[in-house]
Amino acid sequence: MERTGEKAYLVLENGRVFEGRRFGAPGELTAEVVFTTGMSGYLETITDPSYWGQIVVQTFPLIGNYGVIPADFESDVVGPRGYIVKHWCQAPSNFRSEGSLDAFFRERGLTALEGIDTRTLTKLIREKGVMNGMITSDPTKADIEAIKAYKVSGAVRAASTKEPYVLGREDAKIQIALMDYGMKRNIAEELVKRGARVTVCPCGTTAKELAGMNVDGIMLSNGPGDPAENVELIENLKEIYKLGKPMFGICLGHQLLALARGARSEKLKYGHRGENQPVKDLETGRVYITSQNHGYAIVGSSIPADMGRELYVNVNDGTCEGIRYTDCNAFTTQFHPEACAGPLDTEWLFDRFFAGMGE
Repeated sequence: MERTGEKAYLVLENGRVFEGRRFGAPGELTAEVVFTTGMSGYLETITDPSYWGQIVVQTFPLIGNYGVIPADFESDVVGPRGYIVKHWCQAPSNFRSEGSLDAFFRERGLTALEGIDTRTLTKLIREKGVMNGMITSDPTKADIEAIKAYKVSGAVRAASTKEPYVLGREDAKIQIALMDYGMKRNIAEELVKRGARVTVCPCGTTAKELAGMNVDGIMLSNGPGDPAENVELIENLKEIYKLGKPMFGICLGHQLLALARGARSEKLKYGHRGENQPVKDLETGRVYITSQNHGYAIVGSSIPADMGRELYVNVNDGTCEGIRYTDCNAFTTQFHPEACAGPLDTEWLFDRFFAGMGE
């Protein structure tokens, strides 16, 4: 099918320019450019709040072939600021599809480019590291210094729910508070399908408020941005930890709890984003294939010995992928055990969480 989109460009902070064609919403924007390697699950990527403030590059060359399926969305919002693909499918074919990416992006205000050499772009990010970029119709007017100065900030409070809400049956035996730092919907669904009643809480919900809810456990969700930026939330978690409730943290929740307990974080060169990240369980030696989406990691050697120990490590680069806390009933993972569109190798960790609450 002939491509008729207007020419547009991605200008990176190092001055490199990639030419493509527009689809989706019009507009110009600057954001952090990252890549994800998933062969499927593009709808989950597009609706993942963890991509707040970023331009997402899909390494798989054809995106959009099964259309737009609202039932597969991970949130009610579009996570990325921009979206880049090699080819987008203009004739999606799936019995569940309710439209095309182009129409959906126009409706939601997401600016996208196709026809860019995503292989070269991805190799550049891998070699040089994550960098900022601008989507523009006129690359000659791009302000390189302004592009370099862009920073993802205020992401968690922007992505979190503003008011608490409840999911699950009223007569559920297990009551869980889910701290929303930019939550993927399937985390709540995994808890509900195991019989819990889940109160989704704004990111700033205090320990005093949680104590008044009399919950059996506390879940810490994923979310966007630099974990160390969230000073108030980290201080809040120090108090929440003192409640002594069973806790399970995923991705940003994993990072925030570790920072609250004395560990430190670092920015990765290009992050882990995709559905094929190998993770080793240090207790059993078993390796799991996991889904991940993060640009920061907890430094394993910074975990205080009297607090806990590394539970999982990334096989590719040795970075910390999980912590077992030894001074309370808590564990966390950098990867997503609830992943959609998979893999589901570590979905059983939700069962571990429930076992810790006496179920």
